[in-house]
Amino acid sequence: MALEKISQIKGTAVHVPGDDIDTDRIIPARFMKCVTFDGLGEYAFFDVRFDGDGNPTPHVLNDPARKQASILVTGVNFGCGSSREHAPQALYRYGFRAVIAGSFAEIFFGNCTTLGIPCMTLSQEDLTALQNMVDGEPSLEVVIDVAALEVTAGEKSFQATMPSSARDGLLEGKWDPIGELLEGADQVAAKAATLPYFASRQEIADAGTSR
Repeated sequence: MALEKISQIKGTAVHVPGDDIDTDRIIPARFMKCVTFDGLGEYAFFDVRFDGDGNPTPHVLNDPARKQASILVTGVNFGCGSSREHAPQALYRYGFRAVIAGSFAEIFFGNCTTLGIPCMTLSQEDLTALQNMVDGEPSLEVVIDVAALEVTAGEKSFQATMPSSARDGLLEGKWDPIGELLEGADQVAAKAATLPYFASRQEIADAGTSR
């Protein structure tokens, strides 16, 4: 099955304030002892959403009016720190399908893109305006247009930026290199069968038992 072509993300948004929010804040290291990424969503931003006794804090992500938000709005240099893939995986499983910020750490940006999460960058002026709008109206619909590189909130639109490689990959459904490779497994096997220097697993096994 071909990867989804991602041209638009639409939903409500939540503003998580702060610059230089690193991957350890997004997903604390103690929750990374997992075999799969499936349950990471409940631990996203855990140390700011809960106190030392496990009680919910007044953090914006604990606001019932923001629970259905699928777009994360934040500050500058989001996703800095370690390159752990668990951070975007936790955001995706929490329910976020796009992130809008002033800038992104490079590896975090790439890891988000390979999950099909558009990461859009706004100027500081526009980002502040969007943050204020989102803070003031939990039900405000935000639309991210990947093709037009535009973010629309209510009746106001903001011009955004994104590297062309990420934008093209999302629009063409080629945002996950591993997914593309797996989809072409049959073609890879067929090609390998025509190469005289490519030994099959069976041939290797037979060679090993004959010694």
